[in-house]
Amino acid sequence: MKCISQLISICLFCMPIALAAQSVAISDFDREDTRDMNFEIIGKMNSNILVYKNIRSNHKISIFDREMNTVETVKLNFVPDKTFNIDFVAYPDYFLMIYQYQKGTILHCMAVKMDAKAQKMNEPVEIDTTRIPVMSDNKIYSTVYSEDRKKIVIFKIQTRNQKFNMQTLLYDNEMNLISKNRMLAEYNDRKDNYDNFMVGNDGSFVFTYARQSGNRDNSNALSLIIKSPQQQTYSAREIDLKERYIDEIKLKIDNRNNRYLLNTFYYRKNRGSIEGLFTYIFDKEADKTYASQFTEITDSLRYEAKSGGMLRFALDNFFIRQIVVKGDGGFVLTAEDYSADTRNNNNFNRYDYLYNPYSLSPGYYYYNPYRGYYRPVSRLNNQTTRYYYENILVMSISKTGQMQWSKVLHKSQFDDEEENFMSFSTITSGNEIHFLFNDDRKYQVISDQAIASDGSVKRYPTLKSPQKGYEFMPSLSKQTGANQIIIPCAYRNNICFARVDF
Repeated sequence: MKCISQLISICLFCMPIALAAQSVAISDFDREDTRDMNFEIIGKMNSNILVYKNIRSNHKISIFDREMNTVETVKLNFVPDKTFNIDFVAYPDYFLMIYQYQKGTILHCMAVKMDAKAQKMNEPVEIDTTRIPVMSDNKIYSTVYSEDRKKIVIFKIQTRNQKFNMQTLLYDNEMNLISKNRMLAEYNDRKDNYDNFMVGNDGSFVFTYARQSGNRDNSNALSLIIKSPQQQTYSAREIDLKERYIDEIKLKIDNRNNRYLLNTFYYRKNRGSIEGLFTYIFDKEADKTYASQFTEITDSLRYEAKSGGMLRFALDNFFIRQIVVKGDGGFVLTAEDYSADTRNNNNFNRYDYLYNPYSLSPGYYYYNPYRGYYRPVSRLNNQTTRYYYENILVMSISKTGQMQWSKVLHKSQFDDEEENFMSFSTITSGNEIHFLFNDDRKYQVISDQAIASDGSVKRYPTLKSPQKGYEFMPSLSKQTGANQIIIPCAYRNNICFARVDF
């Protein structure tokens, strides 16, 4: 399955907590837990760690204690064949499992409540069904939940006959239905892009709509779509781009201040080079724009961020990864330099990455904003592909969209065939954000660099496995406590999990 570091928007600048030496405990594994296994870290319950595992039609949940010893492995025999797109919403002592399976031409969306021992607390309940044409895409259901996990939205999207058809089901944390709505709009799959589906703590469902002038062009129109729980219809707020072009948009909900934060890199001409960062902040309570700011990236920052090539192309391979909200309404944004090439000279193209329906860019049918993807097989199914994950750009943005400071964390990562050991994860603790990543091809050592609220950078001792042969996948980790993170790792041909307490 898929697994990712969950983006935790803990308010910065609260009571400081120092991260000292790390304590690392690594789980054992079954012979079945090979690199072909899909998995997801569900979370921490009653001091135990729960991990979902799947190989073909076999589904199970492993329960680990504090020392990562296996307490029990529970087989999910009730899960039907042809089950896919399993989502988990975890709470301190139970979790919800939402999944879909196909039987004939009918898709069934199901939900079940399970306790900390991975036992059913009720029988699976059918949420919705959909009849689909033969040979059509069957990944139509998605699940998103609010930051406080008290609101859950299950939605399905179908795009046929030039129509965008979306149905949303809003639930509380006990899976009681609050509202049900439908949206139908004209749709051109070569120009229209619906993305960033999220739900706020108040139950408002929000997402973005961008329109391109042509296939694989940059977008030149952007709207924020909002539906409050009390409303039956969706309302659109058009955003003035001042004749500039944008690409991938990242939306973040600031629940404390009841605002929506949108960020994207912008261009002065279509398919040009990135000029800077566009920040748009919408105040939901006042129902108006709070801030709109185009920030041009200076040559000095470009020089520090670039990993090679000409200065004006320095940002062209950067993608926005995370947005962490600060207590005052500002936020910290991180972007990463990513590219790939193949031995037959089929080099990386930003537009292929953003607009290829077979890529993992969010917004194409199945959507999940909470995690990245463990890929047992190369994403492009090409054994000659080399992936590059380079420097990390970190920018602190004020509540009015002004850049306060910027830093570049230097790293150089590349690998052939797979990406699972590259990129980075973060852990937010006190007034620092810690960036964890493997250094070059040394997968048994994790660098720990922290950025404080004033932009200062501190290097902490590296994290190392207590035993030889274990290779970490920090980008697929999940924070399970104030100073705790679970990191997947590989040992020879097997997958296991490391519990790190700072």
